[in-house]
Amino acid sequence: MKEIEQIYFNDFGVSFYWRKNDVVLKERVQIIFKETGFYFTHDEVKHFAGIVSDMFANAGCNGCSFRNKCHRVLLKTPVKEIDLAVSSQELTDIKDLLEGTLFTISLNEYINNVCRN
Repeated sequence: MKEIEQIYFNDFGVSFYWRKNDVVLKERVQIIFKETGFYFTHDEVKHFAGIVSDMFANAGCNGCSFRNKCHRVLLKTPVKEIDLAVSSQELTDIKDLLEGTLFTISLNEYINNVCRN
């Protein structure tokens, strides 16, 4: 029995829904990267993607001799007690993971709900 239904993955992480008794639990998304797992609602995934997008736009690594190699970006998460120290490359990978997850969820909802009419 398959215990998960994968949503999206890249070289840095994976997102999926859990299954219980052959039922896919779509209320929350498990996102795992950098040896850390978050179990977010869809709204929390969207919020996190917005935080990452804002951080990505303001990372300011241009001109730094340690560009993309340091852990100088402190990334906030939807969990107010948890911040992550990430490099510029990790921030890019997290951005891709979250955007790919949201795109796949939206596409599947469109195909399964809107296109069935």
